[in-house]
Amino acid sequence: MVRVTDHGGGVWSIPVPIPDNPLGHTLVHLLDTDRGPVLIDTGWDDPDSYAALEAGLVEAGTSVAEVHGVLITHHHPDHHGLSAQVREVSGAWIAMHEADADVVRRTRSAEPARWMSFMTAKLIAAGAPEEHLAPLRAARAAGRPTTLPGLRPALPDRDIEPGELVDLSGRRLRAIWTPGHTPGHVCLFLEESRRLFSGDHLLPGISPHIGLYEDPDDEVETDPLGDYLASLERIGRLNPDEVLPAHQYAFKDAAGRVRELLDHHEERLAGLAALISDAPRTPWQLAEVMEWNRPWEQIPFGSRNIAVSEAEAHLRRLVKAGRAEAVPGSDPVTYQAV
Repeated sequence: MVRVTDHGGGVWSIPVPIPDNPLGHTLVHLLDTDRGPVLIDTGWDDPDSYAALEAGLVEAGTSVAEVHGVLITHHHPDHHGLSAQVREVSGAWIAMHEADADVVRRTRSAEPARWMSFMTAKLIAAGAPEEHLAPLRAARAAGRPTTLPGLRPALPDRDIEPGELVDLSGRRLRAIWTPGHTPGHVCLFLEESRRLFSGDHLLPGISPHIGLYEDPDDEVETDPLGDYLASLERIGRLNPDEVLPAHQYAFKDAAGRVRELLDHHEERLAGLAALISDAPRTPWQLAEVMEWNRPWEQIPFGSRNIAVSEAEAHLRRLVKAGRAEAVPGSDPVTYQAV
């Protein structure tokens, strides 16, 4: 039995499982409109996940075939994964912020081998040891894999315009651009009930991953953590009555949670600045000593890549704030406090 929650006012949440992931599930939100039900996110592309979404919609009094539209908070596969299947069954439109739609277009056109080469080069530059790089090199040499998660997501057919009301009959749902977790992440504010669908931007008990916006063709040096902190302050000023996130559970006091997250990241930045005051370090060396949800030795291969990306995002924020700098001539690049 899917544990659908009726939040009242034509809003439901449906937990859609994420295979082999400690988060457990994505909360897909269902919003009634005068033209039919609209989904906010869809969940991971997996048969069991689709079955859960299907059962949840039936429990809420509708079905996949009746879905009128799909709003995607961001392009990650636990949010956008089932969009193509929902559209195939229902004919629904799919909307996404242009920045994330661009990521979808580029990842669909890129060969997996190119992504693996790009990832290997990034890890070398971050100071990853050879034993971590060896599996990537071997897979690339063997021509594996032919696919990677998230490389064939649905192309959206509508844009979500920041600051504008989404075209939903009988609803006032305003899009708020909240980059950080991804470049095109959006929150959606239901003005009539002052509820915020926050995606991964604002979660009640965890901080979302903030890594670098990485793409083989991207030549612009981004600042995802700076983007995220500014976006948090924007949501804090909005101060919704209730937050409906894509993971964990609904909660109130958004402004209080924003303050907690701002303090958390400032503490982490200060801690990293202290570490590179003692001695210059590479991003990999910093990731090894940063505080995670488990000891570094227990963090699996893929999660270490994510951790290093998060360390790099924090280093970039320190550099842009004038609190750190790259050591000239270091290879791989090390960073020191200023």
